[in-house]
Amino acid sequence: MAESVSVQDLVDHLPLSVVSGTTTSLQRKVTISDISRPGLELTGYFNYYSNDRLQMLGKKEITFAEKMMPEERLVVMRKMCSEETPAFIVSRDLNIPQELITAASEADIPVLKSKLGTSRLLGVISSYLEGHLATRTSIHGVLVDVYGLGVLIQGDSGIGKSETALELVKRGHRLIADDRVDVYKQDELTIIGEPPEILKHLIEIRGIGIIDVMNLFGASAVRDSMEVQLVVYLENWSKDKRYDRLGSDENVVNIASVSVPQIKIPVKTGRNVAIIIEVAAMNFRARSMGFDATKTFEDRLTRLIEENSKE
Repeated sequence: MAESVSVQDLVDHLPLSVVSGTTTSLQRKVTISDISRPGLELTGYFNYYSNDRLQMLGKKEITFAEKMMPEERLVVMRKMCSEETPAFIVSRDLNIPQELITAASEADIPVLKSKLGTSRLLGVISSYLEGHLATRTSIHGVLVDVYGLGVLIQGDSGIGKSETALELVKRGHRLIADDRVDVYKQDELTIIGEPPEILKHLIEIRGIGIIDVMNLFGASAVRDSMEVQLVVYLENWSKDKRYDRLGSDENVVNIASVSVPQIKIPVKTGRNVAIIIEVAAMNFRARSMGFDATKTFEDRLTRLIEENSKE
């Protein structure tokens, strides 16, 4: 996966326009998701200048720069234009000092502009960079959006993961990735899954072959990425194995250093796995909202025992 994003990628995918810059300068690489706002640098303090980051100037920075003498402004802008600096970005559609454009052109650094407010623009760019610069890991499984919940279906080869996903799609849910899921850590508690480009919108069904889900079921049957919130592990049913019947067992699986809740579903003839996964997703969401059927049952059982003990 890519470890850098070009400035041209930012222009193509974000609300940014090019004020100045050559074809070569727009191929400069951004390798850090952090964005710098060079306030102290405008005063001439460059001891801790983060020159390898995108440099964003908002209303405060532009207002301060406008009060400087043109000669002083040009000197400072030239110091800000290092060989490692990817680009300058000005928010709020503010007027850009000519000295910045001159200094950036001399160093072949692009200057970009956006109509978005500074805080909003910072969030949009940071989110894009974090997603595209994050280290990807491939895991085996099928990722499906079930009632807005990212469900990763795993299990032994041939147990019916893809067939289950196809049934879920037929029932109105959405496919993210089949067979292989590329995951990356968005933050300390969030894992995002997406399909490899070669498998995007495709499902492999043994006996039929490759199926294009978007072509057969429409654009509403797929999505490009989804947070992995629940792992469903399918395993062959065995009469000698004990299975959780109350929902009190709490299992987690580690994905890219993030713990994700896991439930195990035994598969045998006559069980509609797709419906079970639907109910599992609804039950998981209900629990996260404070409605726990297991606790309700245990409370009722406790009251019944207490009542019988009094008799």
